[in-house]
Amino acid sequence: MLLTLFLFTLFIYYVKIHAMFMEKIGIICEYNPFHNGHIYHLQKIKEMYPDDMIILVMSGSFTMRGEVSLLNKWDKTHIALTYGVNLVIELPTFYSTNSADFFAYAAIKILKELKCNYLVFGSESNDIKLLSILANTELNNSNYDKLVKKYMDMGYNYPTSMSKSLYELTNKVINLPNDLLGLSYIKEIIKQKAKIKPISILRTNNYHDTNINNEISSATSIRNAINNNIDIKKLVPKETYERIIKDNFYNRFFSLLKYKIISDINNLDIYFDVSEGIGNLIKKNIYKAHDYDELISLIKTKRYTYNRLNRILIHILLNMKKKDVNQLKKINYIRVLGFDEIGKKYLKSIKDRTRIPIITNYSNIKDNNLNFELNATFIYNMIINNEELNLQEIKSIPIKK
Repeated sequence: MLLTLFLFTLFIYYVKIHAMFMEKIGIICEYNPFHNGHIYHLQKIKEMYPDDMIILVMSGSFTMRGEVSLLNKWDKTHIALTYGVNLVIELPTFYSTNSADFFAYAAIKILKELKCNYLVFGSESNDIKLLSILANTELNNSNYDKLVKKYMDMGYNYPTSMSKSLYELTNKVINLPNDLLGLSYIKEIIKQKAKIKPISILRTNNYHDTNINNEISSATSIRNAINNNIDIKKLVPKETYERIIKDNFYNRFFSLLKYKIISDINNLDIYFDVSEGIGNLIKKNIYKAHDYDELISLIKTKRYTYNRLNRILIHILLNMKKKDVNQLKKINYIRVLGFDEIGKKYLKSIKDRTRIPIITNYSNIKDNNLNFELNATFIYNMIINNEELNLQEIKSIPIKK
C-alpha cells in the first residue's frame, strides 16, 4: 500500500515537472469552418515544436464577424483534438462577438493564465517586427488617438481610421485582416505584460478571397461556396465535411432576429454597440427587409463595416445590453471544452496555479457570464435546428481524445 502511494505521488510529481518544462503553444481561432488551411497551420506548429503542447482558445457558437458558426462548439473541439490540439478552451461569447481588440484581450488573458510561452498566428505580412513597431506606436504615441478621431470624424470606419493613422505616423501600411488581428494580439501581450512570444506563419491565401483556390482556400471562400451550393469536399477534412451544417438556417436566424428587434423597436439603444443613429436605421428598415442580406444593405453606411453591423445585430439577438457589459467583460472562469491525455495532465498540473478557476461545466461556479453563455448557446441551437445539443451543453462534459 505504501509503495503504491509512493509511486502515485512520484507520478504526480513527474507530471508537474514535465508540464513545467514543456513549451505551451497558444492558438486563437474560430474554425468557421475548420479547413485544410487550419491543418497546414497545425502541421507547421508541430514542425516547430514537436515535443510541446498546443492550447487552443476558440470561439463557440458565434464569431467576431457576427456570424453563426457552421460547426457547433463540440464538433469543432472534436476536430481540433483529432488534428493535434491538446487542450481546447472556450472564448466567452461576449468577446467572440466583438471587435479585434476585445477578442484579443480575452484570448491573451486566458493564454496568460494558462502559462503559454508562444502565440502562433497566421499573417499576411509575416513580419512580427513590423507588427510590434505598429503596436508600440498605438500604445505610446500620444497623437495616435487624435488621428483616429480625426479620420472617424471625416466619416471613415474604425479599421480604416486606424490604418490611416498608423500610416501617417510610421509610413507603414497595415490593412489586411490577419495582420490587424495580429496587431491586436501583440498590443494585448504588451499591455498585459504577458510572457508570450508572438510567432507568425505566412498565410497561404487571402482572408477576403471569395474564390476557390486549389485545396487550401479561406474560410470566407468556403462559406461563400456553401451559400452558392458549391461542393466543398476537397477544401475541408472529412471530419468537417461530415459535421458541417448543411441546411439553410438563415431564414430561422432572420425570423428570430426580426422578432427580437420588433419586440424592442423603441428601445434598441439599450443594446451594446447600438448608437442612436444605427438604432434608427434598423427601426426604419426592419419592416421593409425580407431577409438578412436585405436588412444589412438597407442599414449599411460608410461609417459602419459589414462586420460591425453583423455584430450589432447579433448583440440584439443575444440580449447583450449596455447595462450588463461591465459584468460580461469580467473573465471569472476558464472553461474547458476538450483535451487529450497531454492536455489532461497539464490541467492537473496547473489547476492550483491560476488566479481564475478552470471549470468544465455550468455547475462548477455561479456566474452571470455563464448564464449568458448558456442562453447564447440555446439560441444558436434554435437557429441551427438542433436543440438536442442543449442537453450536451447543460451537462458540458469535455470532449476527451
